[in-house]
Amino acid sequence: MSSRKQLGLGLGAAALVIGAGIGVSGFASAATTPTPTPTASASAGANNDGHERGHKGGRHGHGGGVDASALAAKLGVDEAKVTDALKAFRDANRPPTRPAEGEKPDPAAMEAALAKSLAESLGIDEAKVTAALEELRAEAQSERAAALKSRLDNAVADGKLTQAEADAVTKAVKNGVIGGH
Repeated sequence: MSSRKQLGLGLGAAALVIGAGIGVSGFASAATTPTPTPTASASAGANNDGHERGHKGGRHGHGGGVDASALAAKLGVDEAKVTDALKAFRDANRPPTRPAEGEKPDPAAMEAALAKSLAESLGIDEAKVTAALEELRAEAQSERAAALKSRLDNAVADGKLTQAEADAVTKAVKNGVIGGH
């Protein structure tokens, strides 16, 4: 098989895996179930297989992806208050109908609205809330990048990808070609 075909197959497979992961996590974050109270084992963030579960980056609109525990710690407030404030924001900003095909809310505007709402609900300076949300987003991006690097390194070590193919996937994700970022 030519190296072009291998690169194409490698990029296609990586895009499929990343797309499926984003779709599953987006579906999971869109659920309207009440927020459960975390336990020590549930808060650990890792499963027995060592893979992270869930999203903490806040990308899934209406505050649905924000990790209340981490945000509460950054803000120095009670987690239950943050959870209640996030739920109130989600409820107040839930669109009455599903957006049209290809239509997406402006992430910067949603994050600004979330910061303003949380600041008002928690009695905290909006700039402090914005900074905490930005820190959490940067941490989540860093965690996703490290997880991708690990998966690609394993694929290279297992002979599933060449280093050039892994580098191409990394570049494509970094430049927003694949991965939805």
